[in-house]
Amino acid sequence: VLAAHKITASSPDMDLATVSALRKLGVNLTPHNKETVQHSDVLFLAVKPHIIPFILDEIGTDIKDRHIVVSCAAGVTISSIEKKLRVFQPAPKVIRCMTNTPVVVREGATVYATGTHAQVEDGRLLEQLLGSVGFCTEVEEDLIDAVTGLSGSGPAYGAAKMLLASEQHPGQLKDNVCSPGGATIHALHVLESGGFRSLLINAVEASCIRTRELQSMADREEVSPAAIKKTVLDKVKLDSPAEDSLSPSGHTKLFPRSRAPAGKKD
Repeated sequence: VLAAHKITASSPDMDLATVSALRKLGVNLTPHNKETVQHSDVLFLAVKPHIIPFILDEIGTDIKDRHIVVSCAAGVTISSIEKKLRVFQPAPKVIRCMTNTPVVVREGATVYATGTHAQVEDGRLLEQLLGSVGFCTEVEEDLIDAVTGLSGSGPAYGAAKMLLASEQHPGQLKDNVCSPGGATIHALHVLESGGFRSLLINAVEASCIRTRELQSMADREEVSPAAIKKTVLDKVKLDSPAEDSLSPSGHTKLFPRSRAPAGKKD
């Protein structure tokens, strides 16, 4: 679908294993997000939810009419991204998506929702790109949190094809999709606290609730990486109400990780 040399990825840590893997594939790499934005048309914001506001503040002045901003952050709504970007760009084209780790064996499942100013062709472009590594379809945005609980976190529950295609231990594959204080680790806590079969539905619900909690914290901009890591997992309450919280030119750019402001670690 797209040659590796037409992709650029930015990361503040150029020694990460994921960065090394991209380098071997021939992807262009840079430690500077703004440099990536300036040379790109489609931006994948693949960072943790609490980092999104900082990234948008950093790159906002460089967002132009040509850019399509695709957020892969769990729980971060289209409206919150559009609100941030409208300070710099009156009609930002935003797409929110949720994918999962089986994309590495081309068995991924991705859903997306388009924002106020994104065009039909923007969604089709995303389907073309992510459809090359699995299933990709458009849904209403209010369904994405549920998909996060089932599909986005689901690979950690057990993915046979990934296990067969990987040299990693099954436990490592599970840990790969678990962020401290994130949606998946909350789901796994529920699973590991009792019988799998009787708790599977509750696990999906726990992940969905956590996704909405992350959005609520992001909206208030009161969360920090340190606060996320201090989340007490055994306080997850399933009965509590959830808070609502690739361009035709081929120059597609990715954000596997990104730089947080001074003094913050992602």
